[in-house]
Amino acid sequence: MNKIVRPHYPAENLPEDLRREFAGARDVTITIETEQDDQRDRLALLEALFAARRPPFRTIEEINEDLRRDRDDWDR
Repeated sequence: MNKIVRPHYPAENLPEDLRREFAGARDVTITIETEQDDQRDRLALLEALFAARRPPFRTIEEINEDLRRDRDDWDR
């Protein structure tokens, strides 16, 4: 992230809309930062979550076998 700080910046050099906000001020401190791309942050978080997850321990056949066995037990 980029950040620029300018202390003692002349208020008269500010754009008109900002000058109105600081009416009467002679000097101001300007801090400018780039904004984070939320989409990129969310994607990085998802990638980290997927990377941290454990691999499946059973195949679909094993799961189906367990379900059939459970269903057979219920019928008894």
